[in-house]
Amino acid sequence: MKVLVACEFSGRVRDAFTRNGHYAMSADFLPSETPGNHYNGNVLDVIEDGWDMMIAHPPCTRLANSGVRWLDERNLWGELEKAIEFFNILLNANIPLVAIENPIQHKYARSGIRKYDQVIQPWMFGHSETKATCLWLKGLPKLKPTMVIKDHTDRLHRLPPGPERWKERSRTFQGIADAMADQWTKEALP
Repeated sequence: MKVLVACEFSGRVRDAFTRNGHYAMSADFLPSETPGNHYNGNVLDVIEDGWDMMIAHPPCTRLANSGVRWLDERNLWGELEKAIEFFNILLNANIPLVAIENPIQHKYARSGIRKYDQVIQPWMFGHSETKATCLWLKGLPKLKPTMVIKDHTDRLHRLPPGPERWKERSRTFQGIADAMADQWTKEALP
């Protein structure tokens, strides 16, 4: 399969699909943290290049429930509209199999984006952490947990403020990346 991993700088999802024998490319304005097939630029430049599947991680800064207070305080309504438009471009891309991940969204974002299909947690995939992540799916089944961890922490929520905090919070957990590559390519292939 030909898999586009949109808005990913870590390379984790891209590399999971590559390990499973697929052609995968990540695309982000940031360079990839790991060596691999990466387009350093706007994903919209390559979105029409004949992909079979896209896993997308659009920026959540204006969409996430955690930042809703800033919309009014800083008059960020225009940025919210642009974020909704970008999210929907990804969701409605001319690609048969699409998964978009984002945190739980606030009511203003939900007014312009359809409801998610699934909520997953890292502790469902072998990590002892909590981080509710919503998945919007097109042509793909819900992810099945691979290794449930009973005791979990909220380490990511407790990270101290700093310039790299957003990066640490935005990396896909390896267990989730592996589940996507394992489960969704098996579902898609005959």
